[in-house]
This record gives sequence, structure tokens and C-alpha cells, in this order.
Amino acid sequence: MQQDCIFCKIAAKTIPVNAIYEDEQLIAFPDINPVAPVHVLVIPKKHIANILEATSDDAELLGHIMATIPKIAAIAGVAEDGFRTVINTKDNGGQTVYHLHFHILGGRFMTWPPG
Repeated sequence: MQQDCIFCKIAAKTIPVNAIYEDEQLIAFPDINPVAPVHVLVIPKKHIANILEATSDDAELLGHIMATIPKIAAIAGVAEDGFRTVINTKDNGGQTVYHLHFHILGGRFMTWPPG
């Protein structure tokens, strides 16, 4: 855990969130600044700064997250119509919190390119 990381604090439950899904490895909750009608963040409980910092030791965790995202999307009500999954990486990628996290965006048609 990183002491100054807001997502580590959420994972440690020192900052409460309205989790829509949680297991031993991850937690999912609505984004406080949504950019779509449905905007859920999925964070691993292990601190990894971004996808570039993930190692082969994290392969099982990352696989678990990817396998769980469809379940979270169903809970959020966007699985049937479709959704977008986004990982922002570093400043030019739009990353604002340096703890790996996945965005599930849905509830409207997503245009391309994203911006």
C-alpha cells in the first residue's frame, strides 16, 4: 500500500465507497466524476502505479480483473447493450491517479476516436 494513494486507501477501507462489486483482489465502484451515464472504476487492491509497472508476477491478478469485468458490467446494467473498458496510462494517456484502474463506461453510444 502506498500511503498517499487514494485508491490504496479505498482498497484498505480507510476511505469508504459504494462498492458494486468486491472480492479478495479487486473492488469496483462508481466514479465520482462520471463521463458517461454508467462509469465504474475497477481497481486492484494491490498497488500497481500503471499498466507499465505490471510484471509477470501480476499476470494472474490482471487475468482475474479482465475475467471479472463482464460480471461487473452486468451488475452495472451495461453488459447487454455494450460498454467500453479503458486503461489510462501516464499523463499523455489521461491517467490522474497513479494506481492501476480500469474504467467501465456505458449507458450511451461511445464514439471513436475517444478524444
